[in-house]
Amino acid sequence: MHIRRKFDEAAVYDRDRASWAMGTIAKLYAVEKQIREAEPPLPENLIVKKRVEESQPILRELHDWMLAEYPKVLPSSPIGRAIAYALPLMDSMKLYTLHGQLQIDNNLIENAIRPIALGRKNYLFAGTHATAQNAAMIYSLFATCKKHGVNPHDWLLDVLRKLNNPTYDGKFSDLLPHRWKNHQGNPS
Repeated sequence: MHIRRKFDEAAVYDRDRASWAMGTIAKLYAVEKQIREAEPPLPENLIVKKRVEESQPILRELHDWMLAEYPKVLPSSPIGRAIAYALPLMDSMKLYTLHGQLQIDNNLIENAIRPIALGRKNYLFAGTHATAQNAAMIYSLFATCKKHGVNPHDWLLDVLRKLNNPTYDGKFSDLLPHRWKNHQGNPS
């Protein structure tokens, strides 16, 4: 979304290039819409398969286009800044295609943490940097609970019990809110 926003801002100055980039990015979102609206919902392995087959070629096309166009524009121009912003992120962009639970952008989490961001001045004086990092982790976990419809109180109570149980033999990754919901009935 941030990459798209940079190209959108550049459209006033270089409509052809910016429109091409935004159109290509729109193709990626079209694939995501198909995944989101699939009935029945696609399992993770089929989401990854679809993204690898359909989204990765689009990402390669966008990357190749930016490599070809960047030498043709002024680096300080809006389109030059948009391309310069996007190019180093392209390797990271591919990562969402390899994991069915990841999203193409972070809009959902940005919306979930907006109340926290709005109150950030209140959190400026958390005490120490470590305290602030710990608070950020807790807020992220609770936002993940909210996103997946998990009761944070039930989740935290169960996770703390399991973490303090020396006989717990489950995987710690199964204690993350989105996985915990699926393993809730598991007595491990």
